[in-house]
Amino acid sequence: MAESAKKVLFVSSEISPYLPESDIAVMGRDLPQGIQERKKEIRAFMPRYGCINERKNQLHEVIRLSGMNIILGDVDRPLVIKVASIASSRIQVYFIDNEDYFKRKFTDRDEEGKFFADNGERAIFFARGVLETVKKSRWAPDIIHCSGWITHILPLYLKKAYKEDPIFSNSKIVLSLYGDTPAESFGPAFRDLVPIGNITQEDTALTEAADGMELAQLAARYSDGVIIAAKDVKADLVNYVKSLGCPMLPFNAKAVEEGTYIDDYNGFYDNL
Repeated sequence: MAESAKKVLFVSSEISPYLPESDIAVMGRDLPQGIQERKKEIRAFMPRYGCINERKNQLHEVIRLSGMNIILGDVDRPLVIKVASIASSRIQVYFIDNEDYFKRKFTDRDEEGKFFADNGERAIFFARGVLETVKKSRWAPDIIHCSGWITHILPLYLKKAYKEDPIFSNSKIVLSLYGDTPAESFGPAFRDLVPIGNITQEDTALTEAADGMELAQLAARYSDGVIIAAKDVKADLVNYVKSLGCPMLPFNAKAVEEGTYIDDYNGFYDNL
């Protein structure tokens, strides 16, 4: 970037304390706080899964941002935006909600561990919901940092369908990869639902049996920089990212353990 990034949008599948601590959830909480302490303006988004206790976590609807409908296939689905504050981190988290997609009491698998059949649709709705909400808020991010498989459609949408919008015209995408890549297929209808606006199936290069690996590769192709954020990222995926030749920050276990990774990430943003 010509100058240091000033505004960073964090889009995460998990943020602690709203979900149990995991690699993604802990970074989803600590990284925005650390970047904010380094004098950047931040926003954070995640899905409003049904297992998140709204009363305990004091979620409330943001009326001025809610009210839009997102069309998937032939169905209009209402987009509801909620917000809560993490007092200890001094950050606000915005939640993408919809009765059909996020009411269930689990994140992406049922109580028997079965992958939800509509997870692909949920990922599309989440990505579009984030971008439409940021657009409506008139807040132009310099960096959009995606973490977790459910965010992996967003880079494609930003680069192809939203790039001409003044809010996103200067936005760079950073993708953090973790070991959460689903092995299951998203179903044969998924690749037909992904294209919006001027996006074609050639742009996505998804097959009828598209799974989490294909989706991660798609996200990497449309990202400006990739971070290997956990030690359990599949070697094939790391090698694929290397083959793209885009800026990549390798996993550093010591930096993550000591918290110094935040400075590394901050520098990575500024150098894109």
